Amino acid sequence: MHQALTPELTQWLASQRQAGHGEEAILKAMLQSGWTSANAQAALAQPVFKANPPVPIAATFSAGMPEPAIASGAMILNAGDREVHVLAVMQLPRVVALGGLLSAEECAQLRALATPRLLRSETVQVETGASEINAARTSQGMFFGRGENELIKRIEARIAALLHWPIESGEGLQILRYSVGAEYLPHYDYFDPDHAGTPSILERGGQRVGSLVIYLNTPTLGGATTFPDVGLAVQPIQGNAVFFSYPRADPSTRTLHGGAPVLEGEKWVATKWLRQGLFV
Repeated sequence: MHQALTPELTQWLASQRQAGHGEEAILKAMLQSGWTSANAQAALAQPVFKANPPVPIAATFSAGMPEPAIASGAMILNAGDREVHVLAVMQLPRVVALGGLLSAEECAQLRALATPRLLRSETVQVETGASEINAARTSQGMFFGRGENELIKRIEARIAALLHWPIESGEGLQILRYSVGAEYLPHYDYFDPDHAGTPSILERGGQRVGSLVIYLNTPTLGGATTFPDVGLAVQPIQGNAVFFSYPRADPSTRTLHGGAPVLEGEKWVATKWLRQGLFV
């Protein structure tokens, strides 16, 4: 893993400070990303880090967690280059429905760029940490590399500003296409600590702590994002999104969710998973 205070790490440390994270939380994230304790503490002792004290953010839902700035009851959020509307908020599970995260043009561009690269979607094989085709997930999908092109860079920067979470702690943007009848059965996005393959998965950036699902089109019928534990369904409207977070890898977060079957038309989504540490 990284052993020196590279420009990339310096930027990541600064973003953690700006997000209101203290030294203890940042140290924990670095250790979960594969740093040794000695190297992590040496990096945090650098003058460039010490010169930037943390900026408190009263809107943070849970220490060290991604969260839009909604504590004040704001209905319009600043996402850097775009204003995003707060449509609905739930405390448990922590769910925030968002309006207008992407423009219609951006949605169309993502669909067009993804189409030639679509393959049958896979899930994580829990015993080994590898990927596999799973009958519970009947979509087609692909991943963009982080910062792969200018469109992806712009969207990733917008998400980072909206959720107060560094770009470097996000997985690559995944695009999924669901045709009629396609669905994703209820599941959790965090990695189950009891599964044999989880330790190897966590080496790349720690546990997942948040998910953002962005709707790239509006299906004719069906395709809602459902939260069965609380009877919630978020309708897939083009440009809108649903964010949910889970501070523990445990069902008590009530973040069991799924993609209801598409009944007519098709559904396109972009998913961004957020990690505790530096995702590599």
